[in-house]
Amino acid sequence: MDALIKQPVRLLMGILAATSIALASLAGCQSPPLTREELAALDYGPRPEDYEKIVRDHLRTRLVEPDFALIEFKAGPKPLYQKDSVLRDRKHGWAVCVMINDKDRRGGYEGFYPMVLYIREGKVVAANGDGLERVAGVRYAHAGCRELGYEVS
Repeated sequence: MDALIKQPVRLLMGILAATSIALASLAGCQSPPLTREELAALDYGPRPEDYEKIVRDHLRTRLVEPDFALIEFKAGPKPLYQKDSVLRDRKHGWAVCVMINDKDRRGGYEGFYPMVLYIREGKVVAANGDGLERVAGVRYAHAGCRELGYEVS
């Protein structure tokens, strides 16, 4: 009976590993930086004074245990544009670096991980390091936090 269970589990683990590697590879394909003219044309809108509430409201539907998640605001908001890649288009906004420690499905804390959220017109328009992009996006979140003045350890 154990052999019948182990074979599908190994196959599933192999598929997950291959998918993670493929996503990480694709995430590395990005376009060149914006020119000065392109940067000057970006409209970030007014600086969001209630950025913490905007971020918390956005994360509420994305976290396993939003009422118990630990969210630490580390840097921002500052104007920043998100690098585009094969997986997504470039977005821009008032970027905020946060460290999040959410509970897993079993109720234990996962450990802190970084996210960079881009706010424009009172809502989050993009994020690095969340959802399906989390595996590949953590690298972008580290870089975004660094650009905002916080070094993720």
